[in-house]
Amino acid sequence: MFDAIRLSSRKVEQTEEELRVLARQLREPQRKAFYQTLARELKDPDTYAVLNFFFVAGLHHIYLKKYVRGCFNLFIMTCGVWLWLNDSAWAPMAGVSLIGLIILIELPALFRAQILVKNHNNILAQRVLSDLEKLGSH
Repeated sequence: MFDAIRLSSRKVEQTEEELRVLARQLREPQRKAFYQTLARELKDPDTYAVLNFFFVAGLHHIYLKKYVRGCFNLFIMTCGVWLWLNDSAWAPMAGVSLIGLIILIELPALFRAQILVKNHNNILAQRVLSDLEKLGSH
């Protein structure tokens, strides 16, 4: 949940370089398949950041295929907006509190979008390499 705080930029960069080396060691047909698969599935850090900035409601998680977390954020944000617009005495304050909580939790993800998406793409590259190794061993 707190990947934006936990992730080490240096470690993610190091992993990315290790994956590049592994990809260069692939035979030509495997390397071509690797890059074709990766090109279809890679995520863009700027798109992630824009979705987070303009739609704090969790769409940036859905963009990275973290559907449960994205839907949870969307649900909490919707509840917050609904409460905020409600006419009862306590509801607007509760709504603003929920919205504020989501913003507070998601703010680090906005500022570390580059490293979060790079980590996501590294995990994707590791999966594609693993799949290619399984195919190559058969």
